[in-house]
Amino acid sequence: MTLLRADKEGWEILGGGVLRKYVNGVNVTIAQFKLAKGSVVKPHSHRHEQVSIVVQGVVKFTVGSDVYVMRAGDLVHIPPNTIHSAEALEDSLVVDVYTPIRDDWVRGEDSYLRS
Repeated sequence: MTLLRADKEGWEILGGGVLRKYVNGVNVTIAQFKLAKGSVVKPHSHRHEQVSIVVQGVVKFTVGSDVYVMRAGDLVHIPPNTIHSAEALEDSLVVDVYTPIRDDWVRGEDSYLRS
């Protein structure tokens, strides 16, 4: 079992105002992202099914050709292999849930998150 605490320690700095913490289970990855206002997660796709939940702030998600401005409590489902991106319109905290696990992150294949 792994515990992710919401304090200031343990955040991975990805650059461009994006910070991440995550834990892999057997079949699921749960990640927390801190997004500074103006930060961008570049358009990308992956084989993983994803649900993103805005906990704090305002984030513009583009999923395929759909654009959603999401606030605290809003969530979006992103099917596998769908191009998507995000832009923080305010300092924000987002929780992402993925299945299967993000083994690509474990291998360091997350350049779209790094600036």
